[in-house]
Amino acid sequence: MSSANGPEPGLVATLDLLERLISFDTESSKSNLDLVAAVEAYLSGLGVDYVKIPNSAGDKAALFATIGPKVDGGVVLSGHTDVVPVEGQAWTSDPFTLRRTEHRVYGRGACDMKGFDAICLAMIPEFQKARLSRPIHILLSYDEETTCLGPLDAIARFGVELPRPGAVLVGEPTLMQVADAHKSVATYRTTVHGHEAHSSKPNLGANAIEAACDLVTELYRFAAALVEQGDPSGRFDPPFSTIQVGTIHGGTARNILAKQCVFHWEFRALPGVPQDLALRHFEEYAARVVAPKLTRYAKDAFIETLTEVEVPGLRPEPGSPAETLALKLAHSNRTITVPFASEAGQFQLAEVPTVVCGPGSIDQAHQPDEYIEIAQIEAGIAFMRRLAAELS
Repeated sequence: MSSANGPEPGLVATLDLLERLISFDTESSKSNLDLVAAVEAYLSGLGVDYVKIPNSAGDKAALFATIGPKVDGGVVLSGHTDVVPVEGQAWTSDPFTLRRTEHRVYGRGACDMKGFDAICLAMIPEFQKARLSRPIHILLSYDEETTCLGPLDAIARFGVELPRPGAVLVGEPTLMQVADAHKSVATYRTTVHGHEAHSSKPNLGANAIEAACDLVTELYRFAAALVEQGDPSGRFDPPFSTIQVGTIHGGTARNILAKQCVFHWEFRALPGVPQDLALRHFEEYAARVVAPKLTRYAKDAFIETLTEVEVPGLRPEPGSPAETLALKLAHSNRTITVPFASEAGQFQLAEVPTVVCGPGSIDQAHQPDEYIEIAQIEAGIAFMRRLAAELS
């Protein structure tokens, strides 16, 4: 997208904003308020009305901006401001300084998903000129990479303090294809509390590691059963719900029965599969099989599992306003599924039709030297221009 007079203005504006957004280190463990302040100044300079929605701790905030009439039935463009850590990754340049080559731009969040955020913000002057009959809202959230809870306070205000949208487009990287479904994610922390004793006298204690190994083995047995059940829709890769144990640690020494063993695990469920299915199976097995063995010599031993994160899945809604609109704007007649989770399910739980569609490839997300193709940014800009025309 260029002309005889030079680079296309929309692309220039987007890259300028992307450079600014990438310069803020907004890893999920850190505050995003400096980035939010910069966006607030930008919106104020354009005369755009917005609402700042801080979290309970006051160290992070979401922004909800409205371009066009303040009426129900508009379209939310939803993006998150947080990024994953860079520590331990082999970057070849500063991850928080945008680096451009002929066909790509590099930086933490360039793909996931500050590229989409920058496109939305850069298009505001064009949205303002479009004489919109329905509003375009831009929602910038936080904590997507950890909990996907960042947009909930804004969602709770839909139809109350904020206009109720008719559709939400979540701009996670899909190569500008329209995704109408993804799996849910639930993560857990299980702690087995045993009782220390000398390893030569196992009848005086309870080995937390032994019990943990039994529980982990059962999780993978259940995972194998889920593989056999498969994916009735035939749309997901891999075509089944999955279970993964990510970390495990415990014990003091080889000759001491472990007092404690902790492991973290997750369950990614296909749409239609109960999000707590694996947890219910796990707890039933723990109570029926593992706990009796654990406590036979040590009555104070026990097993506890804490739910850390529950991210709802996105289920297909064929013909929904969000799907219909996004397919039209993407010049496509088919939807896809994506393997990752997103905030989309949170909007759908609030009964707002939602799809995922954004520039870039998830294959580049979370990687060292994360990048987005400039052609994908250009495709995102064209998509937004068609959105403005559609709502005018």
